[in-house]
Amino acid sequence: MRTLGRYGVWAPWQIWPREAGAIAEAAREVEALGFGTLWIGGSPGDDLDLAESVLAATTTLVVGTSIVDIWTSDGARVAASHARVRQRFPERFYLGVGSGHAVTAEAHGQAYTRPLTRLREFLTGPLATVPAGERMIAALGPRTLRTAAELTAGALPYLMPPSHTAEARRVLGTGPLLAPEQKIVLTADPAVARQAARRTLRPYLSLPNYTRQLARYGLDESDLTGDGSDRLVDQAVLWGDAGTIRAGVDAHLAAGADHVAVQVLTETGNPATIPRPQWRELAELLGLGTATEHNRETLP
Repeated sequence: MRTLGRYGVWAPWQIWPREAGAIAEAAREVEALGFGTLWIGGSPGDDLDLAESVLAATTTLVVGTSIVDIWTSDGARVAASHARVRQRFPERFYLGVGSGHAVTAEAHGQAYTRPLTRLREFLTGPLATVPAGERMIAALGPRTLRTAAELTAGALPYLMPPSHTAEARRVLGTGPLLAPEQKIVLTADPAVARQAARRTLRPYLSLPNYTRQLARYGLDESDLTGDGSDRLVDQAVLWGDAGTIRAGVDAHLAAGADHVAVQVLTETGNPATIPRPQWRELAELLGLGTATEHNRETLP
């Protein structure tokens, strides 16, 4: 498999254009800017059509899903879609799966199953045909991280600080991939940055799988109620001058990450369309113009 590169772009599938030409143009720009990987977030469909379109438009860019939801996706369809994509684009696609926002099975008319149990069944059942080295899982807690190390190429933590990255690396060991997501707002105005961050973070404050983990890393109940404290916002979403944002992203690498998937928020929060101008600014901030070859290495 090709390496992920040090830096990637994380963008939810919902903000991508529907026209094939527009998808191709945006994908080619991500590759040209020097990002190693494009992560398609927000529970993309089990047909993997968007990932396939991005791969078809590019030549070296790695693409991953972050993540296909195990509750809402058909396992056999996911496996068949992966086989199709893998055949066309070998060594360039990582299938990321997970339990989404800890939505219970009952919400989808299924008998109750613990999320980790369901995830393991998904990996060892319908996804058994997907090579372990080509799949990753959303993982926050120690048990899920250990499952990532046991059954997949590695872990895709979301919304967690560098201190979590350090703990995740300890649990995973030295071999598995670790690719945390990190949100940023490209502004030095604290009021603008925090307003944008809160619009994005608000839904997560009602999800215990996130709040339990965040409380382990320097936050308490007062930080995680209402719209969240400034302390939460500033931990979860990087903002400030270029040096501050770069240092915050690189803190994950220093803590043991192989790669950081950067999600760019606009000044209004989640972007309505793919934020191509901000991706250009991010690439410059990260110095990717001189690092393209590093982001295209192939694993031995």
